[in-house]
Amino acid sequence: MKRIKRFNVWQTAKVVSLMYFLVMAVFMIPFGIIGSIVGGMFGNHFPFGGLMFVFLPFLYGIVFFLFTALGCAIYNLISGWIGGIEVEVEVVEE
Repeated sequence: MKRIKRFNVWQTAKVVSLMYFLVMAVFMIPFGIIGSIVGGMFGNHFPFGGLMFVFLPFLYGIVFFLFTALGCAIYNLISGWIGGIEVEVEVVEE
């Protein structure tokens, strides 16, 4: 058995927020661009409709950075009291 004793708050939050940013950017930016083009064709002139999808991945990245940092800090505090998550690992030969 191996035990996760603590997470590096800064590093873990950076990795998780970047992962969420990339996933959201891959889906939302094309939808925003297509939505702006299609909306403009049908006379929908809502000015921030398409831009919202371009900026949302950045907002997701910031929010997930903050929540991951908070979650890691709470985990580190609790794992100091009761121990960390135990994980069973296996060595695999390639």
